[in-house]
Amino acid sequence: MPLIALTGGIASGKSTIAARLAEHGAVVVDADRIVRDVQEIGSPVLLEIGREFGETVIAEDGSLDRAGLGARVFGDADALARLNAIVHPAVRAESQRRFDAAFAVDRDAVVVYDVPLLVEARVDDPWDLIVVAHAPVDVRLRRLVELRGMTADAAQARIDAQVPDEQRLAIADVVIDTAGTQEHTRRQVDALWTRLRSA
Repeated sequence: MPLIALTGGIASGKSTIAARLAEHGAVVVDADRIVRDVQEIGSPVLLEIGREFGETVIAEDGSLDRAGLGARVFGDADALARLNAIVHPAVRAESQRRFDAAFAVDRDAVVVYDVPLLVEARVDDPWDLIVVAHAPVDVRLRRLVELRGMTADAAQARIDAQVPDEQRLAIADVVIDTAGTQEHTRRQVDALWTRLRSA
């Protein structure tokens, strides 16, 4: 029952890896999806965010104004730490619930936690394997500009806001090189799956 953490910087091809693992039969638990789920309208997390940062971060329909909150915490280490103190425990509890549910259905399941902020938040958890999606910064910048429509400055700011690649690579058990074609990436994932299933 391997529990695998999959991480990588923005535009590193992590989603391609997660999708391929899911095609092979892995249960993929998406950390970003959990963050959205625990911040749903009326949730304790959203209420606490409103208390901490003010009602201006709550939209008229009662949902979280993500852009407004992002503007409040981006570049402010203290505000970001306060936000993380609210969100991270809830995400940790919900992700564990989903891991447990997957293993309850199939104790031999391969469960993959797709988690951008592994280094920042959960590197010391008891993962059986840490997989890092890696492409050089210049490749990721080009993807953000060409595929996501960001300006070069905005793309660089997003990359700069994350931990350096060296910190992710330092914790990796497996590195998937995503700088080439998607087919090249998928072949590496296929090899990883074979390894996982023969272990």
